Order: sequence, then C-alpha cells, then structure tokens
Amino acid sequence: MGPRWKWKGAEAKALAEPISKSVSELQLSLIKIESSGSLSSCNVLLAVEPEQAELLDRCCFGRLVLSSEKVKKWIQLSFEEAFYLLYILKCIKLNLRGRCLENEVEIWMYMRSKRPNFPVFFKAYSHLRSKNWVLRSGLQYGVDFVAYRHHPSLVHSEYSVLVQSGDSDRLRVWSDVHCAVRLSGSVAKTLLTLHVSGNSNREDVNLPTCLENYRVEEQTISRWSPELSREDETTNPKPKVTNVSNLTNP
Repeated sequence: MGPRWKWKGAEAKALAEPISKSVSELQLSLIKIESSGSLSSCNVLLAVEPEQAELLDRCCFGRLVLSSEKVKKWIQLSFEEAFYLLYILKCIKLNLRGRCLENEVEIWMYMRSKRPNFPVFFKAYSHLRSKNWVLRSGLQYGVDFVAYRHHPSLVHSEYSVLVQSGDSDRLRVWSDVHCAVRLSGSVAKTLLTLHVSGNSNREDVNLPTCLENYRVEEQTISRWSPELSREDETTNPKPKVTNVSNLTNP
C-alpha cells in the first residue's frame, strides 16, 4: 500500500521539505535556546518560543497545549519523544520538581519506573524515527503507533505499528492476528509488527546503553486474497510484501 497524499501538490511539498532537514533545523534551534522540559508521571511539558513550537510541529514532536501566554508555547511530549530529543538529538534538558537532571541515566531510570516497558517501546520508536518516519499515538486504532511518510497534514499514515518483545503475549492467538489485520485494513493501513529482542539482563536495563544490545525485526502482515492467488499468475500476480526499512522517504 503506497502513500496516500491528502491534496494535489502535497507530494511535491514533501519532497521540497524533507523531514530530515526539518529535524536538523529543530535540533540546532533547541540547542541555541537551551530548552528545558518538566517531567511528570506520564509525559513531559516543554517550554519553547513560537519559532521552536513551529519547528516541533513541522517535525511532529509533541502536541501544543493551549494557554493564555503569548511569549512562551507549551508542548506536551510523550516519554519516547522527550527521550529521543534528549538522548539521540541532545537538544533539550529535563527537570523534575524544579531540579535539573543532568544525568541521562537518572532520567532513564525515572521513565522506567513509571513505565517498565519503556526501553522496548523507545527502541521501537527510535528505530523508525531514525529512518525519518513520523510516529504518532495509535491508541484510536488499537495499536501502539501509526507511521507517516511525512507530516500528517500532507499524507495519511501508512502503517499501524505494534511493538512486541520476548515476554509479550500479543498476537500469540490467531484471532488476535486476524482482528489486528482486519482493523488495519479497514482504515487503509498495513499492520507492521516490530519485534524487539536482545540479551540485556536486569542490571543492563538500568542504563540507556542497553539500547545497543537490542535488535528490531520488522514484519508486515496483510490479508491473503484468493482473487490474487489464482493458478494463472501471469494475469493475477501475487502481491509483494514491502519491508519498511527499504522504503525511501520523500
């Protein structure tokens, strides 16, 4: 299933403004103003100037929180988004109850204490984000993330993403697979599962360096159509399964 652009000229606009370029601009801009965010039990609230708020929106990091302030803008980030900006791009700082947390390990352990499966989900998030896929919450579709080729204002999401690890019970039963595939298909998306595996022990997981030991295996799952599987393959060729890592972003 290829990209479904939302309006005529959207593809050209995406080609002219690649996500990777916007992320680089955002990184430099946030470093310049020394932006800082406040940790809570489930997300991060980042205070930025209007210019950085526009860049964050262009790169699809977080969501704008409406407020009466005109000088500052407040952006609500998920743990995955915040730690990506902190650990991968190294362009923000975080504080907890007014105390600046300089140590990445301390922040990592705090996020793990609130969400024990955070290491697996962050690895999956950073795996796709580093390939310039835009990720948003997939809660309304019954999945973990939805993946866009570019900004959601330009294109519909192509993949509904489920994250799995070795101790996960997800998609172990055929009925679960069938439901997930049917739901994804009904909203014109392809189900993408990310299997995160690694040899990290309990002590290693306390450090963000454990991410280096994780591996991510991508797998797309789609419905089998009898109409596309006739004996005469010359007139009814079988559909090809596309690996997300081989897709080239605009």
